[in-house]
Amino acid sequence: MDKKALRREIGEKKRGLTAAEIEARSAVLAERLFETPQYMACRSLYAYLSFNQEVRTDPIIRRAWADGKRVAVPKVVGKEMVFIWIDSFDNLAPQGAYNITEPIGDGPVADDATALVLMPGLAFDPEGHRVGYGGGFYDRFLEREPNHPLVALCYDFQMYDHLEVEAHDIPVETVITDK
Repeated sequence: MDKKALRREIGEKKRGLTAAEIEARSAVLAERLFETPQYMACRSLYAYLSFNQEVRTDPIIRRAWADGKRVAVPKVVGKEMVFIWIDSFDNLAPQGAYNITEPIGDGPVADDATALVLMPGLAFDPEGHRVGYGGGFYDRFLEREPNHPLVALCYDFQMYDHLEVEAHDIPVETVITDK
């Protein structure tokens, strides 16, 4: 299946989820994340801010703060993405780049080269390959900062046996599903 068809298929399935299903599945995924060695060992978490029907990350971010971890979230600057440290949800703009919530300010820029990165995506396979949203922001970020442990959280229907990937696609170490 080509990426365009895959994006359409996953988008339809995600739009079919109710708000209650998203919350319940996200809670399961969060608990599974908290049990991983990557989460337990990290000092910092680079987390995306949930958009549309994505796995909810707000509870994960709150737990990371409660666990004494620093948290950074992405901000798009031109064609690049940087992570900005946050210590509350108060300084976020709901209509950032691509209408995704992001930090209002341009700093402080996150500086933990070994922070755990939660990777968003539309589809994943058991080898950690992913199909993203098509902007390449995470791939370009990880080319600049290649030493981060990478974990993806996804609904069971986002897992495929095999995905066609391109040379610049960077796989994740661990994919966690809700089933």
